[in-house]
Amino acid sequence: MKQFVAALVTIIGWSNLTVAAENATVRELLNRFWTGGPEEAKAAEVSLLEHSIEVSSLYRQFKNGPDYSSDVPVGYQELVRQAPDGTRFPYVLLVPETYEEARSYPVEFMLHGGVGRPYPEEPGSWWRRGYDSLHREDRITVIPAAWNEAFWWFPNQAENLHAILREVKKRYNVADNRVTLTGISDGGTGAYFFAFKQHTDWAAFLPFIGHPGVLRNPAGRASYQLYFENLAGKPLYMVNGEEDPLYPASSLASFVEVLRQANINHVFKAIEGGGHNTDWLPNEADAIEGFKLENRRDPLPDSLRWVADSTERFNRNHWLIIDELVREDQPGMVSVVRDGNIINVTTASVEAFTLLLSPDEINFDQPVAIYINDALRHSGRLSQEPETLLKWVAQDYDKSMLFTAELNLRVGE
Repeated sequence: MKQFVAALVTIIGWSNLTVAAENATVRELLNRFWTGGPEEAKAAEVSLLEHSIEVSSLYRQFKNGPDYSSDVPVGYQELVRQAPDGTRFPYVLLVPETYEEARSYPVEFMLHGGVGRPYPEEPGSWWRRGYDSLHREDRITVIPAAWNEAFWWFPNQAENLHAILREVKKRYNVADNRVTLTGISDGGTGAYFFAFKQHTDWAAFLPFIGHPGVLRNPAGRASYQLYFENLAGKPLYMVNGEEDPLYPASSLASFVEVLRQANINHVFKAIEGGGHNTDWLPNEADAIEGFKLENRRDPLPDSLRWVADSTERFNRNHWLIIDELVREDQPGMVSVVRDGNIINVTTASVEAFTLLLSPDEINFDQPVAIYINDALRHSGRLSQEPETLLKWVAQDYDKSMLFTAELNLRVGE
């Protein structure tokens, strides 16, 4: 009997060692997938799938994030992201000197003004106020560059800011739900652009001395339709000077009134005697920081609404994607409300859309009911797929917004 017990203990011991070794291998692959370059990440993805890991286990590991390194650059860094078309997008990264890999850090993007200038050949020259005032030990700050071929509201910058944020998240421990976008002058207009068109990444927008009307003006070299429905759930902190010769506070009165009527979370400060400058900023600093603390992003909102006039870009809102419009020259709207495993969808001028589903919100052990325009379109259990999880991790690098099921639906079927 003693020999049997000893043998059993040995078997259990070897089993535990095998499991531990397997977990270590998976962890190493996850780290390579998260932090490696494109080729290394792709190889790690293939290996993870070959291991046939249960999707729930893989999900938990990604939820915990990778093993961040302590051996990373800190302080002032001049970096460049190269887009697939070869365009080089310079940016400055300010990382706390006291950065600790076990702590997650808020990230603030700062968008400068004066976007009509030529490409910035001199490193860091686009931020003319100096970087010392932007360096904070409690956050990571990103200061990208814009120029006359890459205004903040151009599609190339929409792709660029998302890609830079991914790069920062691959290397540093980021608090995913505390990423904010601040802009000054043309940068403020850029903040409005992202609020209206591409807001999934961001917790809050802080447009200073800018104007959303520029986005509708062909003189700004891009003219967009702006849909106030797209601002729901994304708070705005806006400041304009009463004596600003470009964008006086009074010129935003009708815009602010629509925000009020639509019950959009916002703060609007009209600076008495203020011009086209940020001299008021020290007096507003405490209120601005309090606003950021109070408005963390909800990564998986129970209700979403989105209006899109293109399916090539600007067609996603968190876990909702508009895939096909009834007419390409006519905007379409999708509204979704999730109550546990019941999802109600209302559409207008949309043919097809996608829902991204997360174990944080859906009980995949129970049936899921989906109604489209009051008609039951799906009732039953949904499967979770590791391929889906890896696909959206690679897209978002967001520990708090992980999806294990992707449901493509057509309105008329």
